[in-house]
Amino acid sequence: MRNPVKLVFTGTLLMALGIGVSVTSFAAPKESYLRPEKVPAPENNKVTPERVALGKSLFFDPRLSGSKWISCATCHNPALGWSDGLPTAIGHGMKVLERTTPTILNTAYQKSQMWDGRFATLEHQALGPIQADVEMNQNIDSLLEVLKSNQGYVALFEKAYPGEGINKDTLAKAIASYERTIVSSESPFDLWIKGDEKAISAAAKRGFALFEDKANCVACHQGFNFTDNGFHNVGLKGNTDMGRFAKKAIKSMKGAFKTPTLREVNLTAPYMHNGIYKTLTEVVEHYNRGGDEKENLDPNMKPLHLSTQEVADIVAFLNALTGPMASVTMPRLPH
Repeated sequence: MRNPVKLVFTGTLLMALGIGVSVTSFAAPKESYLRPEKVPAPENNKVTPERVALGKSLFFDPRLSGSKWISCATCHNPALGWSDGLPTAIGHGMKVLERTTPTILNTAYQKSQMWDGRFATLEHQALGPIQADVEMNQNIDSLLEVLKSNQGYVALFEKAYPGEGINKDTLAKAIASYERTIVSSESPFDLWIKGDEKAISAAAKRGFALFEDKANCVACHQGFNFTDNGFHNVGLKGNTDMGRFAKKAIKSMKGAFKTPTLREVNLTAPYMHNGIYKTLTEVVEHYNRGGDEKENLDPNMKPLHLSTQEVADIVAFLNALTGPMASVTMPRLPH
């Protein structure tokens, strides 16, 4: 391993603020990819077993939707990498939506939620899909009345948030608490950076070197969660979605979307915000071309001149970011 050089984050910070800059690729020390010791949580919503149990029931309960058949888990299926395996999501009334369902894996580590970053925290995000008429289409006041009439939920809320009652805040906090437990498992890559040289293949090692250098993937995919938490227009063919620009009207944000985590990425196909690519090879080839649409293209998007073998090596590295699937048991819903 060559002597590590610390990543320069100034450019990343500027991009997160909506200012387009070009970031030079540097190799990061392997330690920068280690999992943080704690999963972040706000002071007013520390994760407890009681809050997780309540949040899990709410997450899997289709009664949270107006139709009574869509739950959070309908789109965020644990068997499909906490996504749904569809090019774009299907919402209320079987309406086909414009964007891919993002995985909720490791959302606890993110600085904003949703493809366009419209929500700052998991608590803010939790009620968004429930109330959206094209998603779960539920009236929040009606939902709260239903929960208050359910003695099982009354007991669970009291255990999780003693004396706070059933309201929008405790509903959002409970769902967010469960989502904070949905984190990636230890992957072969993690074992390798801890010193097990046999944990990943020679191809994956070459792919990681390319990831940090020639392919410049680290311009956007950094640290343990492999994201800069910024927004970028990567030149997707035929894209008309304004993305982050609708929330932050800066020219560089036109067509820009949040950098997704790469953890367990081989479980979450199709890829990109519009599900345009079915395989990781197609994704890497897109970046190798330097994108397709050049208008308002992120300055880091340039042809990479990777060989067929180098593309395959990067894909091998990406596959090494998936560990054993965690066992998820279905909750018995309160009555």
